[in-house]
Amino acid sequence: MRRVLGALTAVAVTVPLAATAAPTATAAPPGRQHLAWHRDADHTGEQLRGLAAVDARTAWVGGSEGGVWRTTNAGRTWRDVSPHLRKPLLFRDVEATDARHAQVLAIGEGRDSRIYRTTNGGRTWHRTFVNREPAAFYDCMAMWPGGRHGLAMSDPVRGKFRIIATHDRGATWHRVSPKGMPRAREGEFGFAASGTCLVTAGRHDAYLGSGGSASRIFFTRDRGRHWKVRRSTIPASAAGGVFSLAFRSRWQGLAVGGDFENENDGDDMSALTRSAGRHWRNAGDLGGYRSGVDWRGRRTAIAVGPSGTDVTRDGGRSWHTFSRLDLDAVQCVPRTCWGSGPEGVVARLVRR
Repeated sequence: MRRVLGALTAVAVTVPLAATAAPTATAAPPGRQHLAWHRDADHTGEQLRGLAAVDARTAWVGGSEGGVWRTTNAGRTWRDVSPHLRKPLLFRDVEATDARHAQVLAIGEGRDSRIYRTTNGGRTWHRTFVNREPAAFYDCMAMWPGGRHGLAMSDPVRGKFRIIATHDRGATWHRVSPKGMPRAREGEFGFAASGTCLVTAGRHDAYLGSGGSASRIFFTRDRGRHWKVRRSTIPASAAGGVFSLAFRSRWQGLAVGGDFENENDGDDMSALTRSAGRHWRNAGDLGGYRSGVDWRGRRTAIAVGPSGTDVTRDGGRSWHTFSRLDLDAVQCVPRTCWGSGPEGVVARLVRR
């Protein structure tokens, strides 16, 4: 199913949601300021599932044919800072700490899974990791605040999700022993849809979402050495499960997902925790399958997907659809959120 997801494309729709709401999420309550996406000028035709929002002015995106772009002026212009590659790669995750330091994860089977790193704004890139396990398929990467420590994850190899770690800002990566990882179920895997199937929280915690034969959330308290797993309330299916995770603090988290072959079904497709991932409970219905989610405030979060964007203002208990713009990824920073998706779409969240 990973290859099917990688092949799906869609035409972006820029019409905001007005009177017609998505099938499952409700229309926004009266009296709220209207949220809308301000779409930047198209600068590529690649699908941009990789997104790293540094602040309101600086962001990076990674594309489906090996492209990487960076803006430092709130999206008015984008600079092509792509690494020189012998063949196109599927960049699905970007992690950046500022306008100079970034890493991009390419997904795929065998040696197609790899990581590149720049320390000079993309003028030069160094390949810091190449997967040499034929059975591995890397999906997501995540760094803790400050960018010194981080993890990347692969779909199960010999029955367990594979984890690699860095402790030198991505200069080198090493495989974490699989002894501390619970066994995956046959047919369980991760989704390389927005770079957020693996996220960090606090100083040492990380979370990993799965789908396929099981829809579960794995968590670690020691930067990836030992993991536990809990069932999510999001339904499992051959093309469905947990696609994206976001933590506002170590304790408060959200999970969203669905079935990417049924993009309009948002029933039971979000879950929340207030116990640092020890317990997950069903949250509000979404406007459809959602591939990305992030917190925008203490109780506010944004979830995006092919059929539109939802907002919650009560910590995930209810969601309201406000846009039909097709987006794959979202990341929020002070004063705005950034979104990216098919056909080179990059957008910033504004109030109207």
